[in-house]
This record gives sequence, C-alpha cells and structure tokens, in this order.
Amino acid sequence: MVSPIQDLNVTTSAINTGYVQTFSLFNKLSRIQVAVPYGFLNGSAKVFGEDTSGSRVGFLDTKIKFGVNLIGSPVLTPKEYRLFQEQTVFGVSFVVSVPTGQYFPTKLINLGTNRWGFKPEIGFSHREGRLYYELYTGVWFFTLNDEFFNKTTLSESPLITFQAHIDYVFKSAMWLAVNVGVANGGESSISGTEQNDQERNWRLGATYSVPINRHQSVKAMVNTGVATRAGQNYTAVTLAYQYTWF
Repeated sequence: MVSPIQDLNVTTSAINTGYVQTFSLFNKLSRIQVAVPYGFLNGSAKVFGEDTSGSRVGFLDTKIKFGVNLIGSPVLTPKEYRLFQEQTVFGVSFVVSVPTGQYFPTKLINLGTNRWGFKPEIGFSHREGRLYYELYTGVWFFTLNDEFFNKTTLSESPLITFQAHIDYVFKSAMWLAVNVGVANGGESSISGTEQNDQERNWRLGATYSVPINRHQSVKAMVNTGVATRAGQNYTAVTLAYQYTWF
C-alpha cells in the first residue's frame, strides 16, 4: 500500500515551555522534566494525488521525563555543585509522550498524535578536561491511534534511537556541542496494512550556549538530516532561554 501523503513540505514553529526539578531519590541525583510546546504549522502535500495545503495552530503533545543517575554526579548542595568536577556518569530515564496535542480525526496532518508514547533510555557521560563525551540510547513504544484518518487505526512498531555528543566547555562557562543521532525502526501500519516506512535515518546537530549571569543562559541549536530512508527529513533551528533557581 502506498502512503496517501506524497511530496509533503511543512514549516513548523514552536514555543516550548519547560520545567526541570532535581531531587534526591535513595541518595541518587534524580530529576523530572516537563515540556509543553505550542506550535504553528503551515504546509502543502499531495493527498491521494490531489494538491492540498493547510495550517494548524495549537498545543503539541506534552513530554514528561524522569531520570536518575546511578553512577557519578552525587546529590550536592548548590555550593558543592559549583566546585564539583564531574568524571563519569551513568544513568537511566523514562520518557512519556502524553497525547495533549491538537488532533482532528478528519485530517492527515496534525500537531498531536492521539496516542501515548513510552521511551526507556540509558545514558553515559565522561569528562576529559574541558571535553565531555556523551552517549544515549533508548526505544520508543507507541499505543494505537484508533481515530486515524478516514476511521482507520494507526499502529507503529518500536523505534530505536541513539545519540552521541561531544561538548567543549570554555573558561567563560560558554559551551559548544556537536552531536549525531540515529533512528531505526518505527514501521507503521494502517488498519493492519504495512506502510513500508521503516526508518533508518541519520541526523547531525550543534548547540552553542552563552551564560548571561549565574542564573540565566541562552542556547542556539541547529539540527538537520544527513540520510533519511523514511519518516521526517527536516532542518530545525532553535533558540532557548534557561533560568536556574540556585
């Protein structure tokens, strides 16, 4: 079965409000993070061979992430944290994608997904001087979207993800990071019919962070596709503001 969507070209902008709270769990440094994005989408595509275009404005799906460091990076006071020299850290996390995003069953393109997503993940970080090396890998599992387009049911197989980062921290506390991301799997089916859209995609990105003062910083990020077999192939540019309460 050929996908009903061809020649998809979409521009999306989003305002992402997030909050992170760290705490001690069994004397291990833990954190919970909530991200609530609000998006603006404009695009065009061929749907069943017919040219179409449209726009969406509304909330995207909420992401909730819980993580705990099992090795390294102990629980510290703010004063101790400023003096702490990180070496090797190993941790685990669990991400939940909550279907709070705007969704119309009569539309093929939506801001929300109308399904839950769950991602267990492990991560590793090691410091050598001013360089940090980081590795993350996890697997997304998705529930059914039983209100997909034209009264069909959308299912998706597990999607494996992998990320590698190299960060350099300057004496001024500015830092620069480059990263590579890989996604594999995630083939979808519509009412039991496979779509032959398994992902085997590679992406590259970079982040530059500049502190304003001890509490505030801004970050500029760019992320783009290198090789895309199926799924999303896009370039994302992000500007972020961060405030820390200690």
